[in-house]
Amino acid sequence: MNHGETPPRRGRPARPPQAQGQPAPRRDPQAQGQPAPRRDPLSQPAPAQDTGHPVVAGYDGSPSSRHALAYAAGMARRLGRSLLLVYVIPGICCEPMTGQVIGSTRDDADMARWLLTELDQVFDRADLTVNVLTRRGSPARELAAAADEASADALVVGAPEHVWHHMAGSVPGWLARHAHCPVIVIP
Repeated sequence: MNHGETPPRRGRPARPPQAQGQPAPRRDPQAQGQPAPRRDPLSQPAPAQDTGHPVVAGYDGSPSSRHALAYAAGMARRLGRSLLLVYVIPGICCEPMTGQVIGSTRDDADMARWLLTELDQVFDRADLTVNVLTRRGSPARELAAAADEASADALVVGAPEHVWHHMAGSVPGWLARHAHCPVIVIP
């Protein structure tokens, strides 16, 4: 090496000497290890929704469950997940003396239409995959079972409206202790 030359730095290749009067070559940011320029998020295609781990919304028609439904739909959209809308019909009871069935016997197709109409009133589901499930039995147990069967990312329910539920136990309280996924309670 001559005394007039500077030794190249370690870890970086030496740059060739540049002739006077010529513009410097443009650098590619990705080639230099720098991040690429950001793209406009609106121009990117929407991510495909994963239906394997949905956000589950428990719905019973109450104002707090409507809020929970809107929250769950927004959460599903943000996470790129599907929404599983679950409505639990309390168990069918029979009158002991006559054997007469007491309880709702609504058609599942009518129930699904009603639930989707309820969702449309609180959220625009244009780019959201929604599945509807109706079950019969204990609301807390059936919601937990539906979330387990679907491998849900989260279970969203409305807060109880009556004071005695806070003292005697409630669906959200039972779910918080027994569900195998995060439980979000919306007022």
